[in-house]
Amino acid sequence: MKLFLDSANLQDVENALVRGHISGITTNPSLLAKEPKSNFYEHIKKIVALIQADGRSLPLSVEVFATKPDEMIAQAQDIVQKIAYPGLNIKVPIGWDELKVIYALSKLGIKVNCTCIFTEEQCVLAAESGATYVSIFHCRLKDLGGDPVRVIENTRNLLDLRSHKSEIIVGSIRMQSDVLEAHLAGAHIVTASAKVLQQMSSHPGTDKSVQGFLSDFQTWLA
Repeated sequence: MKLFLDSANLQDVENALVRGHISGITTNPSLLAKEPKSNFYEHIKKIVALIQADGRSLPLSVEVFATKPDEMIAQAQDIVQKIAYPGLNIKVPIGWDELKVIYALSKLGIKVNCTCIFTEEQCVLAAESGATYVSIFHCRLKDLGGDPVRVIENTRNLLDLRSHKSEIIVGSIRMQSDVLEAHLAGAHIVTASAKVLQQMSSHPGTDKSVQGFLSDFQTWLA
């Protein structure tokens, strides 16, 4: 079971890294748009610097924002060259034309995180085209009346049957229960916001127990 942080916020990244519980970071254009305006490459480099300061070569996913296949390939190469981080993965949305992008990048040795996935078939196509990761949108699929658990389970079985090296990332996580649900369904990785990851560390029973221990000890000291 691996947890990734889904954020482009530098403080979120630093807070997660110092606690040691994350195994990677995912970003997307919407997350970057929430941050103060700055140079795209400089902001990503700041995230990389935080990862490197932690001393682990964690995977970092950065999404292309070009829309035409040839432009996406060129932009991905540009990102890889300018960021120059071995753990970098280029996020590419699933689509017929985008499969060409995934395949071209994989042949160039560029790791791809295929994103915006809602079906098993999309996962298989992305994996066959060379994606390192296939990212399923958990709660957005629920919103459409779909069953993300079934999709995750089926995808894991299909990938295992063909001995694919592609790993399943499950994103679009809104509650801590979604994290457990996705992992139990067979996800290799779940990527979640800083808020959800923090909620996972808390429980009213824990708070009550700790206060009880401290209260008992203070009484004994007195």
